[in-house]
Formats: sequence, C-alpha cells, structure tokens
Amino acid sequence: MSTIFSQTYAGDDDPNNNRKQLKVNKINPDPPRLDGFLDDEVWQQAEFTSEFFQKDPNEGEPAMHKTEVGFLFDESSLYIAARMYFEDPDKIHAYVTRRDKAGNAARIIISLDTYLDRRTAYTFGLTAGGSRFDYYHPSDSEHRRESSFDPVWEGKAQITDYGWSAEMQIPFSQLRFKNQDEQVWGVNINRWIPNTNEDLYWVLIPKDDTGWASKFGELVGISGIEPSRRIELLPYSASNAKYTSGTDPLDPFNDGSKYDSRVGLDLKMGLGSNLTLDATVNPDFGQVEADPAVVNLSAFETFFRERRTFFIEGRQLFDNNGPTFFYSRRIGARPHGSAEGDFLDNPDNTTIIGAAKITGRLNSGLSIGVLSAVTSTEHADTFTAATDSTQEIRGRTRVEPLNGFGVVRLQQEFGASQSTVGVMLTGVKRDISTGSALAEILNKQAYTGNMDWDLRFQGGKYVLSGYTGFSHISGDPLAIVRAQRSSARYYQRPDATHVRLDSTRTSLSGYAGSIRFNKNSGEHWLWGTGVSAESPAFELNDAGILFGADGIGNWAYLAYRETKPGKLFRDYELQVSTFAEWNYEWIRSFRIYDFNFNFTFKNFWRLGMHYHNAPDNLSWTKTRGGPVMGTPSHQHLQVRLSNNHASNFNWRARTSYIWDGLDGFDFSSSARFSVKPTDALELSLEPEYERERTSQQYFTRFEDTGRPETFGNRYVFSAIDRSTISTQIRLNYAITPDLSLELYAEPFAASGRRFDFGELRKPRSLDLRFYGTDGTTITKNAEGFTVTDGADTFELENRDFNIRSFRSNFVLRWEWRRGSTLFLVWQQDRSSFEEQGDFVTPGSLFDSLSARGDNFLALKVSYWLPVN
Repeated sequence: MSTIFSQTYAGDDDPNNNRKQLKVNKINPDPPRLDGFLDDEVWQQAEFTSEFFQKDPNEGEPAMHKTEVGFLFDESSLYIAARMYFEDPDKIHAYVTRRDKAGNAARIIISLDTYLDRRTAYTFGLTAGGSRFDYYHPSDSEHRRESSFDPVWEGKAQITDYGWSAEMQIPFSQLRFKNQDEQVWGVNINRWIPNTNEDLYWVLIPKDDTGWASKFGELVGISGIEPSRRIELLPYSASNAKYTSGTDPLDPFNDGSKYDSRVGLDLKMGLGSNLTLDATVNPDFGQVEADPAVVNLSAFETFFRERRTFFIEGRQLFDNNGPTFFYSRRIGARPHGSAEGDFLDNPDNTTIIGAAKITGRLNSGLSIGVLSAVTSTEHADTFTAATDSTQEIRGRTRVEPLNGFGVVRLQQEFGASQSTVGVMLTGVKRDISTGSALAEILNKQAYTGNMDWDLRFQGGKYVLSGYTGFSHISGDPLAIVRAQRSSARYYQRPDATHVRLDSTRTSLSGYAGSIRFNKNSGEHWLWGTGVSAESPAFELNDAGILFGADGIGNWAYLAYRETKPGKLFRDYELQVSTFAEWNYEWIRSFRIYDFNFNFTFKNFWRLGMHYHNAPDNLSWTKTRGGPVMGTPSHQHLQVRLSNNHASNFNWRARTSYIWDGLDGFDFSSSARFSVKPTDALELSLEPEYERERTSQQYFTRFEDTGRPETFGNRYVFSAIDRSTISTQIRLNYAITPDLSLELYAEPFAASGRRFDFGELRKPRSLDLRFYGTDGTTITKNAEGFTVTDGADTFELENRDFNIRSFRSNFVLRWEWRRGSTLFLVWQQDRSSFEEQGDFVTPGSLFDSLSARGDNFLALKVSYWLPVN
C-alpha cells in the first residue's frame, strides 16, 4: 500500500519531487457545446487521466469503477470533461437538487489551487443530476470549506449507456491567479459513488495525514491568459407586504398590514489580479432563513450564526485563533434603546446604509480582509392615548445612533509548511450625544486587536498556535459602569478582591491570549495541550462576541485512532481530555474530565459516545453580581448513532443525560430523518425533546434586606422544571437545478415551572435557606408568592411560562439567467405566551399553528451585469 501512496501524492519531505501532472491543451478552433454529452470533436484534443485511488472503502486500492477526466482551455475559460463508468446506469443517484445542495447524489469534483500557494483552493462540483455546487478552501484542509463562494459558471450532466458524463465551463474571470504567461496550477479530482461508498481521488491523501492543496498535483499547459479586472453589478428590486393578526384597533401604527418597496445594488470589482472589492448599498436579506426559536434563562446572550450572503462570503479571512473578535450579526442588529408609550412603532433591525469589503491574497502570500459598514440612526414612534385629564401624546424616541464598523485582517504565510502569522483590528464608533439616554447604555467607541500565529512543522504534523489581543472601550461613565456590571465580568461582586466597580471611569481596557501545541497527524497517536487567559476588563461585545472574561484556563487531550479497516470497524478514535478554568482571583470555576469514543462500522454506520465528570466547583457568575457560590458536581453521558450517509433514507439520533449532586437532571433527545421519495424531492424532519430540572436557578436579588452573611442582600433562587419540544421540517423540491422550492418550518413549544424558593445562606456554599423554613413563610397569591422573614415582607412574581412559536420560510428560487435570481418568499412568525408551567407534549406543537403573529410576503429580483 505504501508503494501506491507514493505514486499518488507527494510526501512531506520533498513535496515537489513526485507530483502528478495533467496537461491542458488549447482549443482549436471552437469550444465545445456545453450539453454534457461529450460528443464534440474538440474533446479528442484533450488528454484524459484515469488513474484514481480509493480513500473509501479500501484506502490506497485502485478504483473499482473507471473514471476519465480531461481539460481544455481558450482565452476565456477552462473546460472540463468527465466520464464516470458504472455497470447499472439506472441505479445511479442522479438526484436533482438546488445549487450548493448536493446531498447524497453521485458527483465529480474538481479542486484548483490557482495561486499555486499550496494552501488555498477553489472547488467546483457537478452531480449526476446536473446540479452545481462550489466552495472555497481558505486553508490547507479538505474539510474546511466556505460555501459562500458563489462564482458564475456552467455545468451539464447526462446519464449514458456506460454510466454518466459531465461537462463544465469555468470562466477565468471567476478565478484569481497570478499575472504570468505560463500558468501552473495545483489540481485534484474527486469522484463519489454513493451506491458503493466509493470515494476516489486522483491525488490520494491518507486519512492519517494532514494537508489538502499542499499535496495537489499540477495542471500545466495554460498560457496566454490574463487575470480579469472584472466588474460585476447586481442591482435588485424588492417589494414586500407584512400582515399581522390580532392587532389592537386603537393602535395608530398598525392596522394589520404594511407595505414596502426598495431597490439596492451589490458590486463586485477586481482590484488587479489578487484583490476583490465587494460593496452593497441598501442591502436586502428578505430571503434569509429565520433564526430558530429559543428560550434563554441565562444571563448571556444567544449566539446566532450568520445567514446573510454579503457577510458570509469571504468571512474566513476574518477568522483568527482567538475568540470571536468580529461577529457580523452586530451589523444591522436590533436597536439597543427602548421607548415608552401605549403603542410603539419600533424597528426590528437597524438599517444598513452601505457596506464594503476588500478581500484577496497577494503573490507574496499575504491575505487581506478589510470590511466597513454604516448603519443608520433609528427612531421609535410612540403614542400615548388620551385620558380624562390628559391629551393624547405622540412622540419620537431615538433608539439607535448612527454606527460605523470597521475590520482589518492581514495574514502572512511563510515557510515550506505554510505557517502563518496574522494581525486584526476592529473598531466601532457611534454618534452619541453626551447626556442622552443612548449614551448611558452604549459605548461611544470600541477598539480591539490581536496577533495570532500557526507555526507548522513537518508539513503540519505539529502545530504551535496561539494569539494575543487587546480591547479598549470608552464612553459615558454610566455606559462604562454597565460594562463593568455585565455578565462577562461582574465587577460589583461584594466579595471580589481583584476588581472593583468604579463609577467614575470613562474607559476600560483589557487583554487576552492563548498558546497551544498539537500533534495533528500520525498513524495512531494525536495529542495537544494549551493555556489561555482573558483579563477581567477584556471586552469584545461591540464588534465581536464574548460571553465571559476574567479567566485563566488550561487543557490537554490524548487520542488514539485507527484508520485502517478491521474485522468490526472501518475506523475508530478514542480520546481523553481535561479542562479547567480559574478567574484572576484563582477561584476555580470548572474542571472537567472528558472521554470521547467514535466508531465507524464496516457498513458505514457511525457510533459516538461521550462521557464527562465535573467535581464540585465555585461560580462567580451564578449570583449575577453577588458573592461566589458553589456549583454541584455533575456527570454527562451522550450517545450518537447514524446510518450510512449514502443511504436513500438517512438518519441520525442523539440521546443525552446530565445529572448533578443536587438531584438535578437534563434529559434531551433529538434525531434527523431525511428521505428522497423522488430524484427531485427531499424531505427532512428534525424532532427534539428536552426535559430539565435545575435545583438552583437564579431568580432575583433584593438589596439591603438580607443577612450579614450575604452582605446585606438576598440572592433568591428557585428550582425549575423545564420541558421543550420542537421539530424542524425542511422540504426541498428541485424542479430543475436552477428552479427550486424550499420550505423550512419549526413548530416550537416550551414550558417552565418554578418552585422551592430560597436564598443563598452563605458565600462559597451550595446551601439555600428555603422559604417556608427557618422562621420564614411563603404564600401563593394571584401574582406569584409573598414571603415573610421576620419584619420583612417581599413579593416574588410568577415567572412560570408556556411558550408556543411557529416560524417558517417558503422560498421559490429561480436562477433565470446565470448570476441573476428571482426570489418569492413567504415567512410566518407566530407566538403566544401564558404564565403557567404545564409540561409540553407533541400536541403542543399543533397549538403553535394557531398562535397569532406575522405573515411576510416578498418578491425580489436581481440582475447580474458583468462588465469585463
């Protein structure tokens, strides 16, 4: 087998000695007619390769099914032809899917390293059903992909008597490459045959090795072409209507319907052969899928992934080795301010006036990412109805200032193993008037920066990586107090010895860093270790996202894997790890001992198991600004099972159980079922159920009424029983590869019931002083509970809840000409809330369908205008 490997890829010691080559001939005289049949005489000029090897099912063995691939070029495009042989063409998985959704269809994939930097690559794929997909590899990894890469190219496929055939045309204007007469590009070819789980590669990279583009063969023969200084305009026009059920007839802002129309423009322009400018004016994201429903009872915000195309494209250039210094959902987020009145017309999101970014990679190996955006000032209109003694009042409240965002990222590659070092700067500046309500809650300006590195040794087998960063915010003293009191740091803790709340500060500066050393490849043993630190004043939540600062952590892991098939398993991996963190007062907030086991059976079923054990710890966040409190030990067991991904009926299931030392538990189970009844239709169902009982859930704080042991305050907790059930439903129907219908729907139901109220008895303990004992009383009333403790009486409001939600997107997507798209969208957002904690059942999901809410209809048409 080692002999075969040496013939199929270049080794790490001298990767240029033994690279395979493919010759590209120039078309003479006319290009092929792109229909997928490969019957044009011009293809007789191509030199085809058929030397492919298996990665699965038998790594290193020659392909069981023959594949032939050839290349041609002219002044404008690269042409690719492929013949995929299969003994029974009727059984080929020739599924029709929308673009970038290949599913488990048979496919041919071409990957090109056009810079020949041995690190990055473009990938173009075509399924047997004629569906195109493409992505970009920002680093030397096959599986790190950016699907937002969305070039304009052509591809056709046909079922034939010998199997199936594919034909592609990739315009050079859609690629970045060096400005030189003789081009040499890296290349690899991959074919997947789901019927036999056969994964074939022209250049095979073993499973126990690292790298992707660094191991490619070479595509030679292209000459006389020049990089295009392309200009692509994408103007759009959109109209929408919003219908709301159950509106109040006295509401002057909403009679149940709203209409809007707008136009905008996206621009893409090549800056030389290496850089691209993307700009958008008045962008529209109406076709973006809705965020899933969540119930968040923590002190921390919910993280939602980015779904907007402009911010997804090229986002890999803004990644770094540290925390999330740039979180693009900050741009265009919900306004921070609030308004008061009987009725409000409050914007759901801030308007993005314009945004632009420059991305690319220079011949020197320097990657560049620059992004700027401006969001507008937002106002809420208010209305207060007249009373016997007052007239009606109409007003306008500023709820968001003019915001400017900026991000700069540079990363330099060097050395034979493609090591990198990078720097990043972010800035946010707001137009806030001194003394205004917004000045009290928002930082006037915020800046962050970091330097990170990946030092790769022996071709990436060993990696020393890390980062160091800083943050600085400034603004009104009340805004800086807000930052000090936030859930990320809790400077107001009465027992803190290393920080203190300073109400006179007008700025806050912090730092962070980490370093880790990993062994990432090898036949069996992998390992890694690292340390990290974030100072208490470290803050990223203006341009980025940070859940907690004030931490010093370390971790280590050891893994054993087997990638060669045995009697029972195709491959498996066993891993043990440990994690621990302290704050800058050396209070240990957690220590975890973690075990992971992953197995792939001979039939490609997969089994995963996870177990971890965490002993008793202390928490400086549990009381939300109060003293340190104990946290109980807990254990976690999770089991995952999935069948063969290539199956026509594909499923996976997960069950998880967590239990702690205070009789709390969290049981959850989820599954995903996907089936293709026809070649064009795919239906998936993702049900999930969770039942949780927490013995000590934070409830509220009463100041100056508590005992001396808790610094004169009461930190009130309760037990809570929670249940959640949801189902994500997706239906994709591809009428053609360019015309598709997509449905996403999520009925959601959740409940919570609070009981066993009590207050922290003393710091650094798990003990609660339960109400109804120790000389206290608790009485239920219409609004919640009344508690007496000696001469003190206070109220606890009813916070039981029953939530129903239904969110859906129905999208018709038609690429009516290359690069130009029509979207027809219908969105629903329904919800209801009741102050009761009855457990949810599957029938609760149907209740969400009758909840009141919004219906949103939109039509958007874009037109791609290339100007070369």
